[in-house]
Amino acid sequence: MITFISCLAILIAGYFIYGSVVERSVRLSDSTSTPAIRLEDGVDYVPMPWYKVFLIQFLNIAGTGPIFGAIMGAMFGPVAFLWITFGTIFAGGVHDFFSGVISMKHDGSSVSEIVGMYLGKNMKNVMRVFSVILLVLVGTVFVTSPAGLLKSMTGIDQTIWVVIIIIYYLAATVLPVDKVIGKIYPIFGAALLFMAIGLAGAMIIGDINGTMVMPEMTLQNLHPEGLPIFPFLFTTVACGAISGFHATQSPMMARCIHRESESKKVFYGAMVVEGIVALIWCAVTIAFFGDSASIQSALTEYGGQSGVVGLLSKELLGSIGSILAILGVVACPITSGDTAFRSARLTIADAFNIKQEGLLSRFKLAIPLFVVCIFLTTIDFNIIWRYFAWSNQTLAAIFLWAATVYLVKNKANYWMTLIPATFMSAVCVAYLLQAPEGFRLNAMLSNGVGAVVAVVLFVFFMVSKKNIKVNDECDKIAQ
Repeated sequence: MITFISCLAILIAGYFIYGSVVERSVRLSDSTSTPAIRLEDGVDYVPMPWYKVFLIQFLNIAGTGPIFGAIMGAMFGPVAFLWITFGTIFAGGVHDFFSGVISMKHDGSSVSEIVGMYLGKNMKNVMRVFSVILLVLVGTVFVTSPAGLLKSMTGIDQTIWVVIIIIYYLAATVLPVDKVIGKIYPIFGAALLFMAIGLAGAMIIGDINGTMVMPEMTLQNLHPEGLPIFPFLFTTVACGAISGFHATQSPMMARCIHRESESKKVFYGAMVVEGIVALIWCAVTIAFFGDSASIQSALTEYGGQSGVVGLLSKELLGSIGSILAILGVVACPITSGDTAFRSARLTIADAFNIKQEGLLSRFKLAIPLFVVCIFLTTIDFNIIWRYFAWSNQTLAAIFLWAATVYLVKNKANYWMTLIPATFMSAVCVAYLLQAPEGFRLNAMLSNGVGAVVAVVLFVFFMVSKKNIKVNDECDKIAQ
């Protein structure tokens, strides 16, 4: 119990202490009109209360990510607690805060446009393609996976569920953000939080009465297949620590924030809450099953993470847990899928400067995305999806480098993004070289090359930063 409570306390303290340090690195003033006010169009630029924006941002970036990833990360043992805790505070929270704030400072620009502004035109074009492909992949998987689960629950043909989900996605993609997303997401976000709090309470009670043993910290790798902690833990647990997908979601909420001072609560705060959710699911999984081998057996027996979510929710929360499990494994991925397609539409619109006030213009961009989605649902998607873990963290690393340049240009503390950017670069290179779907090199070589590449990037940045032109508009950021 000491380990879990300590990590929980560190996460909460991290929001107030390090989150404030990050916040002070930029000058946020409520006297400056946000894009939601200045560019309000009733579609994508819509000012909303901060608590609504927070809950939408939380559900956008979470979905099943901090649940499924944490369950898989639990097989490494309590060492996963450290990555969830410190990754959230020093990497994920920083990444999400700056992806939201920099977008807000640039009229709600998409991540590809931000990267282009600070890493150059070539990188912008790469990111435009990379981010749209990633978003369509996310959206497609979050069509097929909940459709399959709904088929198993109801017996209705999966194709029918696919059609229903796609129709909903299309509506959520083109309708004003406050009409669908703004109304139902806060409810789902609150339910996801309630489920996590209920599980944490059940685990603590179980530890007290002796029916469950809450894990204590060990740095030993407990993965039943001996999968190395580096780099695999850092890609397995993504949404619960740092995830590039979040950089595609934050600009949507950057277009809805009413006041600049709400940025820390919405962006850094949502990431910390997601880290807490991941910490709870990781701890509950280890405490309930007892050891990594049993977790692996349960994943096989119950059909993967969805089945384990259903089992844990039912066993620990009873009938209410069963309802929340359905929410977790069906509703949550759907709410990540629809915002993935919406982000893809906005990314394309930003790239080609296509105005989105008219419904027809939004349909013109959305329909081709869903044609691709429908095609992808008809093929074996597993091989392609294996690369998502790497591409997701690569996107995070690229954005952190862009944020570092932004901070240098504005004479701010760039170390808070430079350090996680360097670390995640090492992770991404090592994973690509070592993973079964990559080059399958041995761990020592792949990790060594990853470290060398990260050092080279770090040195290149330090040498080049003196040539980065400082932004004259330093009223936007603190000295």
